[in-house]
Amino acid sequence: MIPNKQAGAALEERPGADVEAWRKDFPVLGRTINGKPLVYLDNGASAQKPRAVIERIERYYSTEHANIHRGVHHLSQEATAAYEAARETVARYFNAAEARECVFTRGATEAINLVASSWGGANLTAGDEMLLTVMEHHANIVPWQMLESRLGIKLVVAPISDAGELLVDEWEKLIGPRTKLAAFCHASNSLGTLNPARELIAKAHAHGIPVLLDGAQSAAHLKIDVRELDCDWFVCSGHKIFGPTGIGVLYGKADLLGAMPPYQGGGDMIDRVSFAGTTYRGLPERFEAGTPNIAGAVGLAAALDYLDGIGHDAIAAQEQDLLAYATEQLSQIEGLTIYGRAPNKVALVSFMIEGIHPNDIGTMLDADGIAVRTGHHCTMPLWERFGLTGTVRASFAFYNTRAEVDALVASLKKIRRLFLG
Repeated sequence: MIPNKQAGAALEERPGADVEAWRKDFPVLGRTINGKPLVYLDNGASAQKPRAVIERIERYYSTEHANIHRGVHHLSQEATAAYEAARETVARYFNAAEARECVFTRGATEAINLVASSWGGANLTAGDEMLLTVMEHHANIVPWQMLESRLGIKLVVAPISDAGELLVDEWEKLIGPRTKLAAFCHASNSLGTLNPARELIAKAHAHGIPVLLDGAQSAAHLKIDVRELDCDWFVCSGHKIFGPTGIGVLYGKADLLGAMPPYQGGGDMIDRVSFAGTTYRGLPERFEAGTPNIAGAVGLAAALDYLDGIGHDAIAAQEQDLLAYATEQLSQIEGLTIYGRAPNKVALVSFMIEGIHPNDIGTMLDADGIAVRTGHHCTMPLWERFGLTGTVRASFAFYNTRAEVDALVASLKKIRRLFLG
């Protein structure tokens, strides 16, 4: 029995889980909301931050801050060393072949926009096709639509099953002679579906098609090995993997990145500037114009070190236990429908209760101190596929507990009684 002091209950957790110790690393989990212990189930939108990350950012601003790369004074060199050490940590964490293959961005959204604008703008022409899936986040749709409007490319969208699984055979059939790029989410932020990324990438490569893999949801739950996956680009956001907001990563194979033109112009990405013309630096600097988010980078590195310290097998085991338990308990609520029944999922559950608007459910859950996400989750085309405008989404992290699932279920049952009798 592991006592869950924040939840005010004792619950038998998965054997071997050290959830109480993990929870103590996250100060916010000790809060009360509306007089109730906080039950934070909105991790898919943004995960909470451990003390290791908070203290690393505080230390940077307290003792190390200066602008990087160009200063000869001690603080500038110290900050530069911390920033580039963070890049080395990121490269090691994702098993990139070289640190220069890892570009710091503001998040997965900017990383996708960078590839769309730079590689897409240089390599796609009118009539070219790119392959997406219906389960994509808006961040992996809109940048390509902007290219569609500008260049005249065509977006081809692969379907999914009623269970929320990508129809792999149908996806492959959509690859044609004009297909120049495939981009898809590793894990769906709305359904939880974990796509067979390695298989899809191999199929695309067999046709000579590069692949952008959106890891915004998968990176928090899985150990990512970009070389094993063999993706051409991989993107993720720091704030979803227990790091700061405003920082993310674009991984790209060195030959691809090296052939891409700059995304933005400004300081630090240049080699030589004159009014007669400008030359640019190599990787990764050519994609990091201006003063970067130095604190965000060092904070992200601290988050990745923290996750390595817990161990990805322990994280996966805890989260999959929560997913199975939550699915079982929620399925027993009359009138509740779960959307996303793929056998391979990350730890989130999207659902509706017949006759009750998702926003009403979210508001009333908040009254009980329970934080979930409601709405379309930036996947409007996906919910159109199911004839919905949105759902309630409970998304889990390794610091969540079965007791918190029980609190969610009890609150939902109460809400159902209040609305439907």
